[in-house]
Amino acid sequence: MVTSTDNVTAPTDGPLTVSITRRVRPADELLMQAWVHAGTSMAERFDGFLGAGWVRSGDEDWRMLYRFDSRAHLDAWERSSERMRWLRSAADLVENRRTEYRTGIEGWFDEPETLTVHDAAQATRVTAPAPPRWKQATVIWMAFFPTSLALAYLLAPVGGDWPVVLRVLVSTLLATPWMTYLFLPFVTRLFARWLRG
Repeated sequence: MVTSTDNVTAPTDGPLTVSITRRVRPADELLMQAWVHAGTSMAERFDGFLGAGWVRSGDEDWRMLYRFDSRAHLDAWERSSERMRWLRSAADLVENRRTEYRTGIEGWFDEPETLTVHDAAQATRVTAPAPPRWKQATVIWMAFFPTSLALAYLLAPVGGDWPVVLRVLVSTLLATPWMTYLFLPFVTRLFARWLRG
């Protein structure tokens, strides 16, 4: 049965990757591959589609990925009658376990792991792409340096006599939400082509 255990709201702008974990009986692997291929073929006809694929993460769990260039294009696909019919066609085949929406560099903080990605459209094996670590570090630094510099100047008049531990504590409490929700996603979008190049 196609059900969802998470009600996740997608971010509002920029490219979005949707990761859905689905449970499938091992005996239904060939049916699952055909179903995924059909869904990808449909999604390719929608504006903003950037790609799709799947990863086996155990005997029964499949992690399916698809990516669109904006929230509006993603919504058009997710609310389409074609997708609804496609999902209903697998009611007895798959069970949705988890849905995640990812943007920016938030997924880069996962521990590195070796995965084989099965491209749904071509049924070939490819390595899961990720920007090189030096590019990740460069983009993070480009957000971290100006944030740290601005906070040092802003806190100097009020916290100049504070112990260093207290100054760092206040600085990181202010910097973390700013960088996580605003500045890092902005810098990541700004350098998206360079990161993927």
